[in-house]
Amino acid sequence: MNSKSETDEASRGSEASSSNNSATPNNSKDHSSVGLCAGSGSSNPHIMKRAAARQLIERYFYQLLDGCGNPNCDNKYCASSGEARNLTPNEAAAEAIKLFYKEAQLCDTLPNKVPRTEASTCDSSASTKNSNVKDKSSGENKESDSASCSVSAYNKADKPETSHNISHGESEKVIYDNGSVLTEERIYELCDECLQTKNPEPLIRVLGEAFTQPTILSKCFQRKVNQSDTGNAEKKKLGKESKAMCSSDPDKDVDSVMGPGLDVASCQRALQYLTKVPSEYYSSAFVIALTTLAENIEIDLRIAKKMSMEDVVHCFVIAFEVPDLGCNDYLEIALPALCHAAQHLSIKAQAKLARLWGQHCKESLRHILETIQQLITLRVISTNYSRNFQVQDDDSVTMATKLMKIVYYANMLAGVIEPNLREEPIVLTNQLDPLGDALDHLYPLSSMKNFKGTQQDDPLATELDINVLDVRKPYLPFEEFYNEPLSDTIEMDIDLANCKTELANAGRKFSFLKYPFVLTPATKSLGLYYENRIRMYSERRVSLLHAVVGAAPPMPFLRLKVRRSHIIDDALVELEMIAMERALDLKKQLVVEFEGEQGVDEGGVSKEFFQLVVEQIFNADYGMFTHRADSQTVWFNPTSFETEAQFTLIGIVLGLAIYNNIILAVNFPMVVYRKLMGRKGSFEDLSDWNMTLYNGLKDLLEYTGSDLEEVYYQTFRICYTDVFGNNIFHDLKENGDDIFVTQENKQEFVDLYADFLLNSSVETQFKAFRRGFAMVTDESQLGALFRPEEVEMLVCGSKNFDFNELEKSTEYDGGFTAESQTVKDFWSIVHGLSLEDKRKLLQFTTGSDRVPVGGLSHLKLVIARNGPDCDRLPAAHTCFNVLLLPEYDSKEKLQDRLMKAISYSKGFGLL
Repeated sequence: MNSKSETDEASRGSEASSSNNSATPNNSKDHSSVGLCAGSGSSNPHIMKRAAARQLIERYFYQLLDGCGNPNCDNKYCASSGEARNLTPNEAAAEAIKLFYKEAQLCDTLPNKVPRTEASTCDSSASTKNSNVKDKSSGENKESDSASCSVSAYNKADKPETSHNISHGESEKVIYDNGSVLTEERIYELCDECLQTKNPEPLIRVLGEAFTQPTILSKCFQRKVNQSDTGNAEKKKLGKESKAMCSSDPDKDVDSVMGPGLDVASCQRALQYLTKVPSEYYSSAFVIALTTLAENIEIDLRIAKKMSMEDVVHCFVIAFEVPDLGCNDYLEIALPALCHAAQHLSIKAQAKLARLWGQHCKESLRHILETIQQLITLRVISTNYSRNFQVQDDDSVTMATKLMKIVYYANMLAGVIEPNLREEPIVLTNQLDPLGDALDHLYPLSSMKNFKGTQQDDPLATELDINVLDVRKPYLPFEEFYNEPLSDTIEMDIDLANCKTELANAGRKFSFLKYPFVLTPATKSLGLYYENRIRMYSERRVSLLHAVVGAAPPMPFLRLKVRRSHIIDDALVELEMIAMERALDLKKQLVVEFEGEQGVDEGGVSKEFFQLVVEQIFNADYGMFTHRADSQTVWFNPTSFETEAQFTLIGIVLGLAIYNNIILAVNFPMVVYRKLMGRKGSFEDLSDWNMTLYNGLKDLLEYTGSDLEEVYYQTFRICYTDVFGNNIFHDLKENGDDIFVTQENKQEFVDLYADFLLNSSVETQFKAFRRGFAMVTDESQLGALFRPEEVEMLVCGSKNFDFNELEKSTEYDGGFTAESQTVKDFWSIVHGLSLEDKRKLLQFTTGSDRVPVGGLSHLKLVIARNGPDCDRLPAAHTCFNVLLLPEYDSKEKLQDRLMKAISYSKGFGLL
């Protein structure tokens, strides 16, 4: 507000204050002796200005709701004029604040209505029972039955009692109450009184006054300074501090007794105690209060900006500690309003809120998350979305998702976080393609290269200095953040377009791909599939343009022609040539051709190609990888004779499988995927790779005896075996054989041991492998969308072989239906198969024995009738997941022919 408006406000405040003083007994002596009581008689102009501002806002509020009572009123901001629209109390409160800043017209005849506080000379139980309340609808005052309290607490002829006009004898009580500031003890008293009297009005009134005003709520449940001082010493000290510690702001006087910061534990205990009161007593009032609170916070964050960041964050912490209200209005009204207000928090405020939740509200995280999930689910299943109104346009869903991101990071902060151990970044040589760049200028949306390098770290993660790779174990499982109804509703093609538009236009479109924690892996894999397909299409257009201008022969696909008998040699040689000449060709769609075999690759031939490559290249006889029998995993052979180029090509194969949406039968331990995402292996990663070694080292760490050196007799020299079974010794430190492991250095020994096995010993092989992987996936959002556990699922597929889901998702063609007898017999046979035979069936029908991400419900199998009863075996189009099944006349014949087909099927036939 400019200087002129401030002067006008001060004059209006003085005018209002002087009118108020006429109804207040002259008690200047008392006011001068007690500085804490900021009444109208105070000489401090700052206190007068704040008190006047409050009173003006309240006058606007009642003017909007009740009017001035003048039937001829012409004030458009007055309900009596007939020009003002009908407002709810929440809308009126928000509008009143706006009118105050606009200095809108006020009707002079408006009655002075100021809400009274709980402070009085009576005891707490009497004051709550005998308070006088002004009836807004009738304008009449209602007195209590007790005359003794009615005189001291409220007088019809005087103004309503507030913290600004309490006499000197009541100053000590104001220190504790300070208007409607809540404490743990105060909640206990109100709840006990409500349970005894069955009268919830005092409780509702106090909660309403605190939870509707952010400036008051932020001061509730403050940490006490002198919690160790008790008895008379504390009382004497309070009497002295009431004068010395008075501030210029009445709302901040509570800090003179309460310490800085929110006492989260006290808040949790108090609001948990509130659950003893039946929720129907206060739930509706709480919904209104929280909605008003959210609107007031939003106004302050967007317009007023008077509250400190810490106070706003404290309001959100307290608001989300409110117990389950058990009513739909909370999910439909109050919670969306809180989410809408939270979106206006700055990054620093979001980080502070995440830290508070992660450090002090761990037990509340599940309740907060479940509440937000309920809001999103309720909104999604109750709304009919269309192409014109997508779920990305639904503010209730998008704002809740943004708030969930804060909970997501708080959950990581509340979990087990390891030191930041990063792999060295992979630097790839830029592939210059002038002709392709020219096409990009002509058709800007034709290439995904425009978005290369635009993937940036989340600002909130940067502010918190946290990365999901460093979180060994979150407080809540990451899977609890998935929202399946939302994931199933999202049109991923539109969401991907929004994501790219957001990157190009500074966040004008909302995309759930920017909040991947809420999406299931199946939905995210679909988004990655669309992105990769767009990239393939872009490379195809560039290739065609090359052919048109005569720059190069047309190569719209990445075509590999291999011999079955020499599949590894042929594939690796061709891929090496492509990687050397033009690595951008790796981004083209893969097409595989087996020499001497007929068939067009529509996906099925590529699946078989990858399966055969994986079977051979990960074979122990090949010598590039070692196998662990206990964990059934493969690991890089540190003594391999193969060149770095060979490991680079293996990385390319893995990247091509993801890029072409093909699932592989690869059994890497989880540490490989962590390292691919950029996180080095550590001691805990040994549990997936070598459980025996992990348990032994863990026992060493947990051993507390002073004779550790004699019991374990272990030095800093370790021994391991190569692929041929030879023992190899390695010193973890210089002269390691002379350094024994003791209680003082055992942690160092374990860390060095794990680092050597998982990082140093295979550094050369893994760097080459990771480089090949990055050559294919460097421009995709793989790292931004997927956690290491999800990348493993993307590569290896799901481990849930639920054939009931497959039966439900299967479609029928050629005359078959779900009620056909042959179909019924087929599923009866399938459900009785062993797991190994089920894998063979998947291999026969789809070209892969792996379950796609999301389960078998995402595998669209088609069973088609292939003629009447005959002696032919079933056949399959693996490219299209089609099973051709003759209509056999008996179940026994069907079982015999089916088992022969799935057991002896190898190679690509005429189909």
